[in-house]
Amino acid sequence: MNKIFNPKPASWTTILARPTQTVDDIEATVSQIFSEVQKNGDQAIKKYTSFFDNVKLDDLVVSQAEIDSANAEVSTELKEAIAIAKTNISKFHKAQETPKIEIETTQGVRCWQEKRAIQKVGLYIPGGTAPLFSTILMLAVPAKIAGCNEIILCTPPNKEGKVNAAILYTAQLCGITKIYKVGGIQAIAGMTFGTETISKVYKIFGPGNQFVTVAKQLATKYGVAIDMPAGPSELLVVADESANAGFVASDLLSQAEHGTDSQVILVTTSKDFLEKVEIAVESQLATLPRKEIATKAIANSKLIYVSTDQTALELINEYGPEHFIICVNDEDFYTRGIQNAGSVFVGNYTPESAGDYASGTNHTLPTNGYAKAYSGVNLGSFQKSMTFQKITSQGIQNIGNAIELMAEAEGLQAHKNAVTLRLESLK
Repeated sequence: MNKIFNPKPASWTTILARPTQTVDDIEATVSQIFSEVQKNGDQAIKKYTSFFDNVKLDDLVVSQAEIDSANAEVSTELKEAIAIAKTNISKFHKAQETPKIEIETTQGVRCWQEKRAIQKVGLYIPGGTAPLFSTILMLAVPAKIAGCNEIILCTPPNKEGKVNAAILYTAQLCGITKIYKVGGIQAIAGMTFGTETISKVYKIFGPGNQFVTVAKQLATKYGVAIDMPAGPSELLVVADESANAGFVASDLLSQAEHGTDSQVILVTTSKDFLEKVEIAVESQLATLPRKEIATKAIANSKLIYVSTDQTALELINEYGPEHFIICVNDEDFYTRGIQNAGSVFVGNYTPESAGDYASGTNHTLPTNGYAKAYSGVNLGSFQKSMTFQKITSQGIQNIGNAIELMAEAEGLQAHKNAVTLRLESLK
């Protein structure tokens, strides 16, 4: 791993750069596929599924027989684990429900806010070498709690044209019945425009590689909302001599194994601890089944020493990590001071893996520094806040003159007239 000691603030942007391609490198490919899917629908979807996933499909829809078969393939032990995770995720997201907010702002002027579910949502679930069935729980559970009317799911098939059994089992467990064997850019395009088979949605959720991230961003140009820009996974750990080097190394590697473009960073105020973590990473890496992937990710990663906690905190807020683990004596300093992070994990016995699977928090989080402005997925992500108001005759008299004066000052006479006519009718 790259070791850096006391970097000057002027260099932070450079040393904290993500190992990702620029939008310009990807956008031309994404735009071409979007254009073809918009024009040719299922035909284009199948073309690019053949090109990217090396499989020719006659039918994009996962059949009930395939779902039933998947149910039989998943072990009882895994089903029980998924059930535990689902219960905790449900509890945490159910607790996020908010009541109707109502207030009389002026006598006779009543305003209120209510939540409404987004009617049609699309979930993108990565497949490939790491089929993320856990992401279904993170997206479908809050979507169901919110009350979304239509929930569809797209996930890439393997070379035999099949979808991972755990993905299908979890989808059915969460009540999703529309599942499509479509991945990558073409899946996002299909949900953006709709095809003969795939339903058009109002909002797209789910993580993916850099191509999926850019595709989601392009979808917004066609009136489709997205959860957030969520690209390659990243993790930053802040630790001091009170931490366990083996634990920290395992956390770094847990994210490094996601993909070759993942990034993991250790920030520490102890040079000795930095060296211990480097040794532990090398030792644990040697035994990992995904060693080749993790090794390439580790090459993009950093071990950073700074002399004070204050400097460490400033550097971390500048980075804005997707996942942030705190393993220090003074936990409160970091929990109070962190401003930019997708999800925070506090203490030596709180691995990032807990949030990925079963603690209850959501693992669909902003990456690439977007944690500075975006939240991770939550119940509100599947809802809209709608405002209402009702004004009585007394209420319009109380605020009418203010409206008239403001409208006239802006040169909007029709706005003023809409109030004036009402006021005159009450004389």
